[in-house]
Amino acid sequence: MQTHRAKRVEITIEAIMQSRLTEAVQKAGITGFTVLPVLGGSGRSGEWTRAGEIGRASGMVQMICIIRSEKLDDLLDAAFSVVERHIGVVSIVDCEVLRAERF
Repeated sequence: MQTHRAKRVEITIEAIMQSRLTEAVQKAGITGFTVLPVLGGSGRSGEWTRAGEIGRASGMVQMICIIRSEKLDDLLDAAFSVVERHIGVVSIVDCEVLRAERF
């Protein structure tokens, strides 16, 4: 089966920043993404769960975008404009997709 190269970008951010991140990503021309609740984790400030408080937020969410390589810089600029002043992590991995026309 034919596969096509793409980038998977995962952006984990405070739930209260989700609408700002969504708006920034859409302004950058990214129309496909999925937002998931994050149940817990551990970072510089120690362990936390969704039931606990994280700064001013009531939890974290993760936005996942699978995009063509040529859209990566625009997406990262948009994501960083939101993440740089808040709790957040951005990761990028190479992936392959089956239907390139969807991305």
